[in-house]
Formats: sequence, C-alpha cells, structure tokens
Amino acid sequence: MTPELTVLTLAALLQVLQFVLMSVPANLELGPGKTTSARDRSKLGGSLEDQLSEKIARLYRALNNHFEGLILFTIACVVITLSNQSTGFTAACAWTYLIARIFYVPAYYLGLRPWRSLIWMVGFGATALMLLSALL
Repeated sequence: MTPELTVLTLAALLQVLQFVLMSVPANLELGPGKTTSARDRSKLGGSLEDQLSEKIARLYRALNNHFEGLILFTIACVVITLSNQSTGFTAACAWTYLIARIFYVPAYYLGLRPWRSLIWMVGFGATALMLLSALL
C-alpha cells in the first residue's frame, strides 16, 4: 500500500472517531426520540444542530467539514496511487493533511480563532499540492 493510501485509511478512521465524539454526546443531549426520528425540521422545531449545545454543534460542523475535505483528499490519494506517482513529497503532503485534520478537531471544538482556519488551510494546501504534483 502506498503511503498516501495508508494515510487515507487513517483519515477515514479519524472520521469514525469524530463521528463517535460527536454522536454520543449529541444522543445524550437530544435523546433517542429526536436522534432516531426522520429528523423532519417541522416536527423537531428546527434542525438538530441548532438544538445541540455550542461545543457539540462545533463537533458536528467539524465532522461535516472533514467529510468535505476527505472527498478532495481521497481524489488526490487515488490519482497519485493509480498514476504511480507516489514520492516522498506526496507522502509528506498526505501526512500533513492528516496531522492538520487531527489538530483541526480540538481547534474547532475550543473555538480557536484564527488558528482553526489556519489549520484548515494547511490541510487544504497539502491536498492541493498533491493534486498539482500529479500533473507535473
């Protein structure tokens, strides 16, 4: 397995961990009546995110943000691997992405500004560099 695919696997496991970190307290806060429902806003009195405490809502947004980032990172890993262009540089970019995502979760949870955004930019930049390196 290429280093990029190894990191992609670890990033997916991070996503699993983020889901657990968000869903357990969210279920405790909202109760199973809401979390196991069809989540129709009209029946719940709004979105579930709006009913979460501030910090659990941040974990929810961080989880969704990682889903979004993981799409582009997955594309980068697949392109690098399938085109047989794995290098030390692309591996370093992949690890940079993962480390940034790990730091992003507590930064978002704690509301660290502007650090959360800067950490996000590092991960996004690493992904973009992987994609660009595949074209060179």
